[in-house]
Amino acid sequence: MTSTAASREEGQITVMTVGFLVVIGLLVVVVVNSSAAFLERRKLDNLADGAAIAAADGLSRDTFYEKGDIVLDRSQARRLVRQYVTTPGTRVARVSISDDEVTVRLERRIDLAIRPPGWSSRTRIVAEATARLTLGE
Repeated sequence: MTSTAASREEGQITVMTVGFLVVIGLLVVVVVNSSAAFLERRKLDNLADGAAIAAADGLSRDTFYEKGDIVLDRSQARRLVRQYVTTPGTRVARVSISDDEVTVRLERRIDLAIRPPGWSSRTRIVAEATARLTLGE
């Protein structure tokens, strides 16, 4: 009776070991891919911040000097964003402009570091930044 119980336990330990290794493997995939996506997102955030600040340079200087009002020149701001964002694979998804504020939304598709079977090998990351012009009081 002892040998039969021992052989049944050996089979259970094998199943538990295989299951444990599968769970550990999935955790490694999730951690590696999310870390890579996080780092790429940080780069895209920095690029979006710079693009928004560059677009804020599209101040309509004529309006500012004549009336003292801050108004962004829409076409100039969009042109400045497109000049600033030259990174291959990065798309300017949106440039929205109000009188004294510009918002830039960038998108980029990235390859995942580890691709498990059945998963997509690419994902999309998005970053958005806003720059606002104000007059010192």
